[in-house]
Amino acid sequence: MSFDTLLFDLDGTLIDSAADLGTAVNLLRAEIDLAPLSIDQVRTYVGDGATMLVRRALPEKAFSEQKLRRFLQLYEEHLVEKTATYPGIDDFLMAQQGKKMAVITNKPFDITMRLLYELGLTAFFGCIIGANGGLPKKPDPAPVFMALRDLQSDAHKAVMIGDHHTDLRAGHAAGIKTCFCAWGIGRTDGFPYDYLAETPQDLSRLFPA
Repeated sequence: MSFDTLLFDLDGTLIDSAADLGTAVNLLRAEIDLAPLSIDQVRTYVGDGATMLVRRALPEKAFSEQKLRRFLQLYEEHLVEKTATYPGIDDFLMAQQGKKMAVITNKPFDITMRLLYELGLTAFFGCIIGANGGLPKKPDPAPVFMALRDLQSDAHKAVMIGDHHTDLRAGHAAGIKTCFCAWGIGRTDGFPYDYLAETPQDLSRLFPA
């Protein structure tokens, strides 16, 4: 099947941001005298937005809106120290120029825009959707519907590409095909998908230019 619209998750799909997220998490934990977490542990907390990340990274009753704001401040201070695109992603995006492409992430919109700019990715995407408080987050299909509308795309020609069950659920609920990226930091939670990419290089085989 031929697709003219590619919708991408960000963290764990296009970029590996776990180290910088881990830095912010552990700086926050240090401020309240908690021991650091391993980066592998932090990876398991990513995928459902900053609020859930901070909730998971702190003891049950330690979360507050103030701590969430502090985490975001710390994260912005260390945003692109170690974060980078996964090997092969830049080449894939270059080859797909001419197709309609979007980023749909549960990461805050302003941080998303800065990350894409710093990594030289902004120009690839005709639509960028991040968490802004006004739109439900994935797995709700609303961000997918918005991207399809903004790109003037047909759902039958679109695929949601991501590493987490939230991406798969959002794409499925929106009536589009889905591709699970097994190299990422997320998990399927047993939710089905239409395509499997074991490595970024598999994307070129599944979705040729």
